[in-house]
This record gives sequence, C-alpha cells and structure tokens, in this order.
Amino acid sequence: MPHATPLRRAPVQRRSAERLARILDACAALLDEVGYDDLSTRAVAERAGVPIGSVYRFFGNKRQMADALAQRNLERFTERVAERLGATGDRGWRHAMDVVLDGYLEMKRTAPGFSLVDFGNQIPVGTRRAEPNHRVADRLTALLAGYLGREADDDLRRAFLVAVETADALVHLAFRMTPEGDEKVIRELREMLRAHLARTLD
Repeated sequence: MPHATPLRRAPVQRRSAERLARILDACAALLDEVGYDDLSTRAVAERAGVPIGSVYRFFGNKRQMADALAQRNLERFTERVAERLGATGDRGWRHAMDVVLDGYLEMKRTAPGFSLVDFGNQIPVGTRRAEPNHRVADRLTALLAGYLGREADDDLRRAFLVAVETADALVHLAFRMTPEGDEKVIRELREMLRAHLARTLD
C-alpha cells in the first residue's frame, strides 16, 4: 500500500533509514509529552539528535511527520497480527478477531504517540476522518482472507470496515472513561464484533 503522504525523499541507505526511524521515534515521544499543537520540527530534530535539515529532507511540516508515524503504526500493527496468527495456527475467525482487537489495545496502551495519532484518524488532533479506517479495513481484509480461507470480496470488506469503525469508536470511548481502557466497554465491543462478524463468517 502506498504511503498516504509520501516522504519527500525515501531512505535508500541503511543509515538514512535509521535516521528516519529516530525522527519518528522522537516525534512519537514528543506527542506524548507536549501534544500535537506544541510539536515542532525543531524539537523533533533536537530529540532525535539530527540536524533540522535531516527532518526537512523527509518532511515538509509536522503534519507529514505525524502522518508518517501513523503509517508506521499501521505497518507494525499488521505485522504483529500476522506474526501472532502465524504462531497460533488456524483457530477460527473468533480467535483472529481477538488477536486483532488485543493488538490494537496493546498499541493504544503502550506505543508512544499512538493515543494522539493512532492510524491517522485524529490528525490534526481532534478531527475524525474516515480514510484511515478504510485503509485499516483493507489491510485486515487482505490479511485475514487468506487466514480464514475466504475470498476478499465486497461482503468481507464491508464486514471488516463496519467492524473497524465500531472498534475505533468504542475503543476511544473506553479510553476516555479510564486511562487503560474501560474493561466493561471493551467487553461490550468484543460481543458486538462477534455478533456482527458471525453474519458473514459463520
């Protein structure tokens, strides 16, 4: 999948890729510390230990940096889901759904900067955009169709898109209620997802 906001210049050498990773790590840490409004490319450069020109080599502004962080979050999320499903073998769609939801909750609780940008849904912070949920649903459709032995058709895409939209809304509600995510809301979400997906996957 192409990057939602392409880098000004993609890293070619390993050193350049490592510098980009440091910049995104610094961006994530600063988002947790100061928030999006007070984030600056200069502060990111200082935290990453790179010249400010290195930041502008990849990004024109902090929005593009946050977009790249969101894209990296999505890449890491789908990689972890794929690894965990591969390690457990075929245990059915309910298990796969739990792996996906648990992976999302884990990132929500532990990944630096994730609470502000997640997969891009809140950039700029405070807004709610639909496009990132479509990207997440497309990724999950491609990933889970093979695991479940299903064709990635329109019905499966629609089922996963509704599931992603539902999870997005209720996970945000759960984390507004308590810092670690209200367990009762998460339990309700899990039951709703099972009931919804059963219509397509059973």
